[in-house]
Amino acid sequence: MTFQIFDTATRQLKDFEPLREGHASIYLCGATPQAQPHIGHVRSGVAFDILRRWLIAKGYDVAFVRNVTDIDDKILNKAAEHGRPWWEWVSRFEREFTWAYNQLGVLPPSVEPRATGHVTQMVEYMQRLMDNGFAYAVDGSVYFDVDAWSEAEGSDYGSLSGNRVDEMEQGETNTPGKRGAHDFALWKAAKPGEPSWPTPWGNGRPGWHLECSAMATYYLGSEFDIHCGGLDLQFPHHENEIAQSHAAGDGFARYWMHNHWVTMAGEKMSKSLGNVLSVPHILTMVRPVELRYYLGSAHYRSVLEYSEEALQEAAAGYRRIEAFMHRAVDKLGDIEIGEWTPAFEAALDDDLAVPRALAEIHNAVRGGNQALADGDETKAKEIAGAVRAMAAVLGFDPLNEQWATSDSGSDAAMHALGVLVEHQLEERTRARAEKDWATADAVRDRLKEAGIEVTDTANGPAWSVAD
Repeated sequence: MTFQIFDTATRQLKDFEPLREGHASIYLCGATPQAQPHIGHVRSGVAFDILRRWLIAKGYDVAFVRNVTDIDDKILNKAAEHGRPWWEWVSRFEREFTWAYNQLGVLPPSVEPRATGHVTQMVEYMQRLMDNGFAYAVDGSVYFDVDAWSEAEGSDYGSLSGNRVDEMEQGETNTPGKRGAHDFALWKAAKPGEPSWPTPWGNGRPGWHLECSAMATYYLGSEFDIHCGGLDLQFPHHENEIAQSHAAGDGFARYWMHNHWVTMAGEKMSKSLGNVLSVPHILTMVRPVELRYYLGSAHYRSVLEYSEEALQEAAAGYRRIEAFMHRAVDKLGDIEIGEWTPAFEAALDDDLAVPRALAEIHNAVRGGNQALADGDETKAKEIAGAVRAMAAVLGFDPLNEQWATSDSGSDAAMHALGVLVEHQLEERTRARAEKDWATADAVRDRLKEAGIEVTDTANGPAWSVAD
């Protein structure tokens, strides 16, 4: 089956056909580091890390660019509130984002460009837009002329978000000299006390949208394969990226992929709502690999509604996979990465249907546990190799060095407990299948006495340590 992507721009499932055979080029809108990262921020990193890993697994050479917006109104305001230099403030939280990505096993990007390092490319881009009649300067600022572009032949402004031009609000101040209220800033004139860089039109700093077009095309070319980002970036950010890039004459992205939000009580996780859950805080409740499993477990285009119960259920799901792999190693020796199953491949080829892929992994784990119980070492080793292959694509292979060597202290104790509990749950599952209710109840009672709560789910029993 050909790998298919749901393209946000056309709202269609499309076969992935790269510009260059055997090569995939991807641009991901990365962090604006103005505060500690929460799990809503890093969901995007995990979701598109799975995309990258699947393309690599299918034999593509992947160029993956993830930018850092290191100059922004929010950064300047936060730094000023705390009496810190803007560059120190952004560097501090950029390190925290990098730490969070590393904790969750997100592969480092091929390059991680910063907006402030690409002013030259932005100046060139603005000049091209001016030469084409789609940008103008006012008192040191430079604006994109939305009306001029909307009326131009080939304009598709509004097509990504589905918004009408006359209904669009850029969220920017309507400064004197702007031709249209919906024109957006490519370059912002210098203000007292703010950092600035020289341009032919005056000193200032980058506009939000311009930086991504300049960096994406600088590293990936005037046309590239996939542009990724959060659903909240469709408008105005991505819509404006498309407009300025096409107006400059670039083909830009051929596919658009957007991940949905992490929500709490139905509301998008954000600092303004006060419902932020930082990555360091969540990692006091589960291990990094378990948080990765949780963030990647829903389809990337689906809402992920956070609750501690859902987090712990996901952690238990990962521990079932982990426990099987460790039992396989204990009984069979080293387990090499094998081949994923056709059902797993079909799931990921269908727009990264991770929930189906996880179901296939758990099916394999059940089969592997049965093979171990039956003493069929050949079958058990084959299944274990397949589980490793599938888990590696999703970034949580329990035998990967990062996860296999990360246990220490309480984590090591939890791992040991997990192996013991999973063994008990297997005994209970067998008893239930044989309708031996007395044995099944006895197992559950023993676990309860030990402080282990068991919940039966569609994917098998889940457990957690009772409060």
